[in-house]
Amino acid sequence: MNPAKPTAAGSVRVAGIVTEVLAPWVVIILLSTAMSAKATGFHAWHTPLWALVVAVFSAGVPMAFIARGARRGTYDTHHVNNREARTVVFLVCLGSTAVGMVILLLGSAPWTMVVTTVAMLTTLVVTATVTAVAKWKISMHTAVSGGGVAMLACVYGPSALALAGLVALVGWSRVVLRDHTTGQVCAGAVAGFAASAVVFLALG
Repeated sequence: MNPAKPTAAGSVRVAGIVTEVLAPWVVIILLSTAMSAKATGFHAWHTPLWALVVAVFSAGVPMAFIARGARRGTYDTHHVNNREARTVVFLVCLGSTAVGMVILLLGSAPWTMVVTTVAMLTTLVVTATVTAVAKWKISMHTAVSGGGVAMLACVYGPSALALAGLVALVGWSRVVLRDHTTGQVCAGAVAGFAASAVVFLALG
């Protein structure tokens, strides 16, 4: 009996849970709520309203599109691991997030929520460009979580940087599941963090 096998199987199970619990759409929903709470002063209905707009158009609509494609066999899984299929997904994400930003602007949403959406769009553009031009499957999981940490740090303060440990955990899960290489998860984290930080420093 090989004692390494049970350990490896356990790691894969844990990695699978982490990948789902901290999937991009989940992180975006949590992030939009945290950002809206700070931007609205934890207002009874303004907070959920603006959080909902960002969550629906930056996470809900894209995830619904991906889930539908996965059920039809267009994508291998709801994580769209096949790089070639990601182009359409990126376009849907960009379009839906842009619609959300228009709604925020027309509805006179707090500026922080607009900047949050701009940061998400910037991260999408960077990761989509790397994927399409370099033909390299940069990790969206770590790009989103890394960007989230940068945004929270800009709004809540440096203490939010402690959440970087979760970004590392997400990266570990993607490597263990063999959906990405170490380089791809590191590049995703750096790209997401840098893009979001630059946007907030410039517009926040």
